[in-house]
Amino acid sequence: MTIGSTMRGLMLIGGLTTAAGTVRAEGVFDATLRIDPDAFVTITVTLDGKPLTLRRYEAVYVGRPVAMATEQPARRMGPGGSPSGAETQTLEDPLTYQKMAIFVPEGASDTAAMILNVSNGGWFASELRPGIEDGGSYVSDSDSDKVGAALAAGYVYVDIGSRGRGILAADGSLPGKAPAAVVDAKAAIRFLRLNDDLLPGSAERIVITGTSGGGGLSAAVAASGNSPDYLPYLAEIGAAGIAADGSSTLADDVLAVIAYCPITDLGHADLAYEWLYQGIRSAANTAGSEWSEAARAASAELAAAYPAYLEGLGLTSADGSPLTATTMKSAIADELTREIERHIAAGGTVPARGETFSLTLPGPGGERQIEQPNDWLTVEGGKVTDLDLDAFLRFVAAITPLKPVPAFDRTANSGNPGVDGENTLFGGPDVAYANFTPFGWNHNEVAGDGSGPDDTGMDWDAWTATAGEGSNWPPRSGW
Repeated sequence: MTIGSTMRGLMLIGGLTTAAGTVRAEGVFDATLRIDPDAFVTITVTLDGKPLTLRRYEAVYVGRPVAMATEQPARRMGPGGSPSGAETQTLEDPLTYQKMAIFVPEGASDTAAMILNVSNGGWFASELRPGIEDGGSYVSDSDSDKVGAALAAGYVYVDIGSRGRGILAADGSLPGKAPAAVVDAKAAIRFLRLNDDLLPGSAERIVITGTSGGGGLSAAVAASGNSPDYLPYLAEIGAAGIAADGSSTLADDVLAVIAYCPITDLGHADLAYEWLYQGIRSAANTAGSEWSEAARAASAELAAAYPAYLEGLGLTSADGSPLTATTMKSAIADELTREIERHIAAGGTVPARGETFSLTLPGPGGERQIEQPNDWLTVEGGKVTDLDLDAFLRFVAAITPLKPVPAFDRTANSGNPGVDGENTLFGGPDVAYANFTPFGWNHNEVAGDGSGPDDTGMDWDAWTATAGEGSNWPPRSGW
């Protein structure tokens, strides 16, 4: 055997060079995280009108799950980001945030892709909510039924619970701070890789997908595959493939990502949100009890900062022309037009102008029916002949109230009470929130919360220039 062929037959895992297929370095919890391939429940669903049998596995995907408090603060939000109303909820399954459900369709091959579905709307923690139910009915050709499409293709479908903002540990700490959601998703991927030889499907063909906060989570996981930055966090929860010395013996990258409307650039999302909805906001369509002067001033200041940010990115439209605040709304309208025409070409319908959209939307108390007139769209012969984008934005705001101002980094500034902004995602495990934008920081109104010039004596630029020298802020980095 030549040296070259010998080297091709060796692999480096966790710093150990071993003969491929003979010895594999193990993570500390790998033995306990091996799944029993016979420990499944058989369920039957209907796919395109025909019965389909699946195996359903359920497992805790880490060896050292975080102990959770039984009584959890209510963290699910209502329309537009408003509080859902409940003060607390009882956690029926204390392991739900680090548990997965694996659905294997009958006849799935060992090379079938695995669809890893993540939730985390608004970057909140997500209980395990299996997307496939015994007796459920699914279709393969619907834009809104990803389960049906996955099952029809013979893919293995995986749902996971994961930590995020808004949860409380048994010791009173806040275990969902960044980067907890990314760490949990990576741990789930490692669990699938660890058990790749025991289950149908290929853990080398994982496709991660989610919407909104779940879309942002999907993008973050896909972009940071195998990053060593996350190894200490993975070791902390006992993820598969983390050796005693902290090195990695498994990969946590994915084959592909399908991220729907991902919340990613949180640092500039407040600017974009106010710029898009300026002139559309009102007391009637903004979540919260009042459209205050403080909110109006904040909205105007944030919207005014967006054009310079957008133009500084140097983006171009499809035709190569600069994408600026002047052309952005036209670009959005063009994208919306393409989507509507694609929907119609696929057999979908839209009401005529002046008629009514009948919509079924999710809500904190279950599905809700919405009737809203079409005063923004005209379609003739399957083509959009007129689209009023501002009227469409008013239509959107009438269906689901707009977020308060600022939309994301809102806690502790602009008159916002309570702790409900995305800034609760940041800070240490004993810190309720941390402002993460220049506006949120510089306008912080709460003394003693550790954020803002009132507590630090520094504005955002000065604070970030020193990186909080002499403190542990931000104590949960890695994003």
